[in-house]
Amino acid sequence: MLDANIKEQLKAYMDKLQQPIELVAAYDDSKKSQELRELLEELEPMSSKISLRTEESNDVRRPSFAINRVGTDTGVRFAGIPMGHEFTSLVLALLQVGGHPSKASQDVIEQIQSLEGRFEFETYFSLSCQNCPDVVQALNLMSVLNPNITNTSIDGALFQDEVEQREVMAVPSVYMNGEPWGQGRMTLEEIVAKLDTSSSEKDAEKINQKDAFEVLIIGGGPAGASAAIYAARKGISTGIAAERFGGQVADTMGIENLISVPYTEGPKLVAAMEQNVKEYDVDIMNMQRAEKLIPASRPGMLHQVRLENGATLKARSLVLSTGARWRQMGVPGEEEYRNKGVAYCPHCDGPLFKGKRVAVIGGGNSGVEAAIDLAGIVGHVTLIEFGAEMRADEVLQKKLRSLKNVEIITSGQTTEITGENGKVNGLNYTDRTSGEQHHISLEGVFVQIGLVPNTEWLKGDIELSQHGEIIVNDRNETSIPGVFAAGDATTVPYKQIVISMGEGSKAALSAFDFLIRNSVDESEDEAA
Repeated sequence: MLDANIKEQLKAYMDKLQQPIELVAAYDDSKKSQELRELLEELEPMSSKISLRTEESNDVRRPSFAINRVGTDTGVRFAGIPMGHEFTSLVLALLQVGGHPSKASQDVIEQIQSLEGRFEFETYFSLSCQNCPDVVQALNLMSVLNPNITNTSIDGALFQDEVEQREVMAVPSVYMNGEPWGQGRMTLEEIVAKLDTSSSEKDAEKINQKDAFEVLIIGGGPAGASAAIYAARKGISTGIAAERFGGQVADTMGIENLISVPYTEGPKLVAAMEQNVKEYDVDIMNMQRAEKLIPASRPGMLHQVRLENGATLKARSLVLSTGARWRQMGVPGEEEYRNKGVAYCPHCDGPLFKGKRVAVIGGGNSGVEAAIDLAGIVGHVTLIEFGAEMRADEVLQKKLRSLKNVEIITSGQTTEITGENGKVNGLNYTDRTSGEQHHISLEGVFVQIGLVPNTEWLKGDIELSQHGEIIVNDRNETSIPGVFAAGDATTVPYKQIVISMGEGSKAALSAFDFLIRNSVDESEDEAA
């Protein structure tokens, strides 16, 4: 199962085990069970603190295995073989059950340990889902820190009958105490906040006590991260308030056009960006959604940003880098069947549609790439493009046309997502050339039609384009002095990671230049 290099690296990690752990395996007669047996038998000799035995109880999924701390109730369980994106989850689970400390903040650790009640989580993942490890690792850590919490991580593609019975059509999908509890990417902090109902009030209280920043960045994607680094390097007080660090990049699979990096994946890049920012004196405030901008009375005075939790942040200058989100079609059935057949991430949810019929909406690069990826998993793909021709690069179109289980429809306008018994069963579209109405029977619809800027909260306070983008000049200045903007939320063309990074750096330098040219006497500031 593991090559020599991986084994050598794993053995070095297993030297960090502080307490003995036991691998308890449940097999059946399947090929996957044999693969799991091979994996666990390779893991056992990597440390004298690891032992392996077979599960005696029949009341568990097979193939599966538990990682237990010997002599305690602490442990986690994987149903399936945690390879692919979940291999890191396996390594972390081994280390954390074995007593190796987590890198989570002490505040969050204490918050987890103080949670009361019984929480039995089941987390469905797919091995190709780049968002799933965040949820799996968070819930595994929580089960290690609090004996009232358990987590079983389940490979949805391997336990297809169970997935269909529970109508799991998007991953990660989390059940708590047998009931649906959450879907999609969630950070450790988000999960804890959802369980701890008083966390929002605590956050607001802490934020209201913060001093004013010289530069406050709203948004934690590539533009926000680079702005924070460039501002902090100038020695000025810098803060980031973001719904989630990384933004849309965290949902991106393969990245092959970031200069000097031949290939990386979104979650890896986000982790590297966050680590880079943390090397500087930057106050990172995650899970904070901006609700209202209150501009300064005059240049150099304090701007205010009111957050959704009621707290208010103040700063002499702002960099708005709130990014964008998936554009929705806005047709009947789309919202109703979201995560019940309507999906936006083919890498995450594709394996749940193995052997089934799906449609991809959109003929740009993202749509064609999604159709190509899905064609290797599902039974049949229908790509529907609104225009008369696909807009994707010709090399992608050529690859798509070579696939036998793909149908391409151009000049097609999707008008409705249809469903039955709570899940998608097809879609209706209009042939824009002939006007004819058509229905396609299928089980999944993947929407890939571009992005919408996250700027609704700025309407009426700052100048926006007809598309909702923040209008900026070549110095990233907005219509408000001292307020700058960068990244996918702005009018700068070509929404690319490398461009956002450059624009974020430029915005921070412009903010610094503004500050040194618009100094305000402290007593005057306090009077304001």
